Amino acid sequence: MLRVENLKKYFPVQKSVLEVLLSGRRDFVRAVDGVSFEMKQGEVLSLVGESGCGKTTTGRIIVGLERPTSGKIYFKDREITSLSEEEQRRMKRHIQMVFQDPYASLNPRMKIGEHLVESLTIHGIAENDEAREMAMSMLDRVGLPGEQFFNRMPYQLSGGQRQRVAIARAMILKPDFVVADEPVSMIDVSLRAAILDLLMSFRDEYNLSMLFITHDLSVARIVGDRIAVMYLGKIMEIGKTREVIHNPRHPYTAALLSSVPSFVKKGRKVEIIGDIANPIDIPSGCRYHPRCPFAREKCKKEEPELEGGEHSFACHYPLEGGF
Repeated sequence: MLRVENLKKYFPVQKSVLEVLLSGRRDFVRAVDGVSFEMKQGEVLSLVGESGCGKTTTGRIIVGLERPTSGKIYFKDREITSLSEEEQRRMKRHIQMVFQDPYASLNPRMKIGEHLVESLTIHGIAENDEAREMAMSMLDRVGLPGEQFFNRMPYQLSGGQRQRVAIARAMILKPDFVVADEPVSMIDVSLRAAILDLLMSFRDEYNLSMLFITHDLSVARIVGDRIAVMYLGKIMEIGKTREVIHNPRHPYTAALLSSVPSFVKKGRKVEIIGDIANPIDIPSGCRYHPRCPFAREKCKKEEPELEGGEHSFACHYPLEGGF
């Protein structure tokens, strides 16, 4: 369904001309720095990591909201990173995104039903009465009775209700692929399970693939068929969810798991040293080595490749024994 090859996205740091001349260089934030993975139809891949590791930027590139600095993305074996604006518009019917902040992603001046009707109209699926009926039906489907919610404004809805609208707007197009960017992080804890169940029901109904972006490993374990762990723009470990959770091979994965008490079964904990490095000045060798309690001299000089087949990890000295 989706193949990402060596994806990179560098954002230039805002500097004056004088600063650039004095330093002799132009600095960049290396938000995504060589990400590769594949996804099958109907699969959910949970992309996890600390804030600022490049998860959201990766998702935004896939849906066409950002242009990559380099690298390629293939959707159903078609390269989509260099499409024209018109081709991108047609592609967006098949690749949708559910954003972290449902209020910010909705036009505050449009009624709830109008958001859904607009999606149908833009993509030439339906118009007028037919579009309204489809919008009403989709609102019913996500637990917001159309008769009650079609003419409401976004400010009249709770956070959970707005996220249901955002999901409805994406799913009404019956996409093949969805990027869900922290879709429950801004929702009350008591409502998160219901929103996750709703997303998974659409996955099953449409057999769609989903990149589920989250910093919460507990959520990643529930929804993901596989987990990819990202750090400073690179994937450190990727594999089947159960394998990554119970047998983490990269120290960073183990450290993230150690922060969740329910994952630590044998009293084994791996600590993270210090703070995440500056993405403008990424450490040489393994980018995680300044924070890794197991780092050796080789880690400071040589950057490890992501290797291992179905369960891959980028570490010179992978952990053994599991959690």
